[in-house]
Amino acid sequence: MSRRIQLSCCRVEKKPRDTVLILVLCSDRIHPPEFFKKKYAVDEVHYVTEISSVLALKKPDVLLTLRGVNTDSGNVSKEASFEGISQFNVNNKILHPEIAECRVIKTDMELEVLRYTNKVSSEAHKEVMKAVKAGMKEYEMESLFQHYCYARGGMRHTSYTCICGSGENSSVLHYGHAGAPNDRTIQDGDLCLFDMGGEYYCYGSDITCTFPANGKFTPDQRAIYEAVLKSSRAVMKAVKPGVAWPDMHRLADRVHLEELTKIGILKGNVDDMVKVHLGAIFMPHGLGHLLGIDVHDVGGYPEGVERIDLPGLRSLRTARSLEQGMVLTIEPGIYFIDHLLDQALHDPAQSCFINNDVLQRFRGFGGVRIEDDIAVTATGMELLTCVPRTVEEIEAFMAEGQSSAKSFDRLSSQKQ
Repeated sequence: MSRRIQLSCCRVEKKPRDTVLILVLCSDRIHPPEFFKKKYAVDEVHYVTEISSVLALKKPDVLLTLRGVNTDSGNVSKEASFEGISQFNVNNKILHPEIAECRVIKTDMELEVLRYTNKVSSEAHKEVMKAVKAGMKEYEMESLFQHYCYARGGMRHTSYTCICGSGENSSVLHYGHAGAPNDRTIQDGDLCLFDMGGEYYCYGSDITCTFPANGKFTPDQRAIYEAVLKSSRAVMKAVKPGVAWPDMHRLADRVHLEELTKIGILKGNVDDMVKVHLGAIFMPHGLGHLLGIDVHDVGGYPEGVERIDLPGLRSLRTARSLEQGMVLTIEPGIYFIDHLLDQALHDPAQSCFINNDVLQRFRGFGGVRIEDDIAVTATGMELLTCVPRTVEEIEAFMAEGQSSAKSFDRLSSQKQ
C-alpha cells in the first residue's frame, strides 16, 4: 500500500487513511511530546530535529509540501524544507488546492470563532460611533477600535489595516495605508466610512459602517446610504446554496442604478445602463469575498472557475457558486470618484445616462459602503455582523451616545 506524507502547518479536515499529516508546532517552552499529543489530538509527536529520520523510517512513496498561489493576492505560500529532504520524492503541487478547498467550507468550530470575531468587532464599531465627533482625527477612531477589540475581546491584531475615511477620503477604497494613515481631521457634516475588523486566533472579520460624524444624515447622504442598504438587503435575501456570486454582484449593481435614477443622478433605461457597465463607475470593486484565516481568503478561483473580464466583475475576488458553510462579506458601495465620473462623462455610451447638473451636487461627497459578514446556510444565510444599519437606527444610537457623553462631561465638571 502506498503512503503519502503531508508536510504542513495547517489543519486538514479530511485525509485518506494511509496519509500521515506532519504539523510543525511552536511553543514558548520545551514541552514533552505527550503534551502536544494531548493538546492537538494527534497520534505521534516528534521534535523538529528528528524530522528527517522519523520520515525515513516511515518510508513514504511521496512527501507532499504546501506550495501554491493565492489567486486573490498573488502571494506564493512558502513550502516547508529541512535538512535531508532531498532523499524523499517530494510533490509540491497536490496539497495546496486541497488545503484551499478545506478552508473554503467552514466547520462548526470555525464558525463559532468567526461569530466571536464579528461580535467583538461589531461592538467595537458601536463604540466608535458613540465616540466620534467633529475635530477628532481619523486615527483616534482607529485607536479606539483596536483598543476595544484587544481590551474587551483579547484580539491583539486586526485582520487588515484599518480604513477610517471621512469626507472625501470615504471614496478611497483602501485608504488608511502608510501614505494616507487615517490622519485627516473629521469635519462637521462629514460622512465617516470606517472599515475595520478584529482577528482572533488567526480568524478574521471585515465590517464597514458608514455614518455622519455629527449623528444626522443630510437628505443627500440619506438617499445614497439607503440606496446601498437596499442593495445589501436584496443580496442577503437572494443568497443561498447554488447561487452564482457574480449574479449577486449584478443584483447589487442593478439596485444602485435604479436608486441613482430615482435620486436624479442618472436618467434613462436601467437595462441599457447595465449593458454599458455604468454600475462600475459608482462601485468599481467587487461585491465581496471569502473570509476566514485570511481576510481575503484562499479558494476564490479554483481550477475551472475563471474571472469575468468585465468592468466591476473583474474585481470580484471569487466567481464561485455559493455552498453551505462558506463565509463571505457582502459589501456594496456607491462612491463619487472624480476620475471615474470624468471618464464616464467623456464616454458617449455612458454620459447619455448622467444628469450632470445633479451630479455636481455630489462632487466631493465621498462614498458609502455597508459591509457585513455572512455564513451560507442550507436554506439561505446567517448574518454574523450586528451593528445599527438603518438611518433611524444609526441616528438614534449616535444620539444616545452623544447624550451619555454630555452627561459624563457634566458629572466630571461637578466633581471638579
